Amino acid sequence: MTRIIAGAYGGRRISVPASGTRPTTDRVRESLFNVLAARLDFGGIAVLDLYAGSGALGLEALSRGASSVLLVESDRRAAGVIEANIAALGAKGAVVRRGPVEKVVQGNPTRPVDLVFADPPYEVKAAAVEAVLAALLAHGWVRPGALAVIERPAGGPALAWPPGWEADDERRYGDTRLEFGVIA
Repeated sequence: MTRIIAGAYGGRRISVPASGTRPTTDRVRESLFNVLAARLDFGGIAVLDLYAGSGALGLEALSRGASSVLLVESDRRAAGVIEANIAALGAKGAVVRRGPVEKVVQGNPTRPVDLVFADPPYEVKAAAVEAVLAALLAHGWVRPGALAVIERPAGGPALAWPPGWEADDERRYGDTRLEFGVIA
């Protein structure tokens, strides 16, 4: 179990998949949302949570005022956990899309987003993450000025942000690195 840190669902516990995912720790998530709160107003924004796992990042954003979150997860069991978390919270505006992130981002979005979270399994190579970022821009998933936060292993290579994106910030928390990029 993990918890939603702040906002409408603050303090509420959510389930995590039994295996196959690596949930962002409460400490890293709290630090991340402190950084984000200083940069943007969550009120009314649209969020995309890729490799969603338990849905903790997207649901935290929804709890803090985002109007919608699309949570993309390829693992059937993990997607079921996200759906159960949405139901337990009564989280309106949250939608789960089951499927590989790489395929989902090749399609057209219902609505462009303001904030993207991507927390791929650590074995996913930087080049695959960079291809997802390029597809988000190419297929109209992100608005001008959108922010992306990518969670990666601290010891791995930094992302080479694709054209249209600009590296903005980087934070390290133990073995976790958060890389921030904005639409240039």
